[in-house]
Order: sequence, then C-alpha cells, then structure tokens
Amino acid sequence: MPLSNANTEFKLLPDGELLGLVRNDSMEAFEELYNRYWKSLYSFAYKRVRSKEISEELVQEFLTNLWAGRKTLVIKTSFEGYIYTAVRNLVFNYIAKETRRKAYGHFLELFKIDTDNSTEETINTRDLQQNIEKGLNDLPEKCRSVFELSRRENKSNKEIAIELGISEKTVESHLTKAIKRLRVTLNSAFFIW
Repeated sequence: MPLSNANTEFKLLPDGELLGLVRNDSMEAFEELYNRYWKSLYSFAYKRVRSKEISEELVQEFLTNLWAGRKTLVIKTSFEGYIYTAVRNLVFNYIAKETRRKAYGHFLELFKIDTDNSTEETINTRDLQQNIEKGLNDLPEKCRSVFELSRRENKSNKEIAIELGISEKTVESHLTKAIKRLRVTLNSAFFIW
C-alpha cells in the first residue's frame, strides 16, 4: 500500500542518499523508499507464504523496524540486498513459528479426549494431563517460563531470550532441562509397575 505524499525531488535520489536522509528523520525520504519497494517486497513475501494478510504484515513489520532503527542502521551491502534479506528472514521466522505451532497442535490432538473414549481411556488421559501439569509445576520458575513460552506460546528461542533478558544458549539449556525432567516425571508416573 504505497504512501501518497511522495515528493518528486526524492524520486530522483538513489537509495543510499535516501537512507542518509532517513537516518536524519526525513519522513519524506522514508516514504520514497517505502513507495519504491513496498510492492516488490510484498510480492517477494507472498511467493513464500501465499497469504495476502501475512505478506502485508511481514512487509509492514520490516518497514516499521526500518524506521524505528533508522539511527543505528548499518548496511554493509546494497540497500536493496539488505531489505530482501531482512524480509526473507521474517518469512523464515514466520514459517518456523507456524511449523512449531502446527506440530504442537498435532501433539495435543494425540492426547485429546474423544467423546467416544471409554472410562479407562478418559481416566488415563486425565492422569497424563495432571502429570504433565505436575511436572511443569515442579520445574524451577525460569525453566518453566522458558518451556511455556516455547511450547504454549510458540515463541522462538531468540524471542524468549529477548523477553526474559537471557542468552539463546540459556534458553536452549532450560528447554533441554525441562524436557528431560518431564520425561522422567512421565516415565515414573506411567511405566513403573
């Protein structure tokens, strides 16, 4: 959705000069870059996600981030190369998050209680859910927070690290610890006779 107020003199400037003006808070220069690349970035994203709404959101997210980070932005390649790489990374992150969300949903479907289940199956499923909750509650607070952000809110390790103010390695360590402890909890609850 191109912006309408693009100034004619800015249309003649190369990307590098426009970017310099953007760093100095020129909204007109930003509008020119926006108008210059919005449609092609949208098409680029759409070819990968096949959704108008998601493509628009991803491009808008990139352009919002570009404006917000304009003062500290350092581009070591061409501006055009930079913007396509940035949008490609947003697309990859979106696809990865959707893949995790769908996989987690599939996992939950395996444990979903059908109305046709026998009483024994219902009890077993309820016991499993209770043991999972107990296992989660027994985790240290930070470890539980990391696990819930990852598995229930489908956040990436990077997003969790930023939100909790810890490194991605620490996030990975907490996830590994949580999964091992939940596995032990479930094994001891169901497989010791």
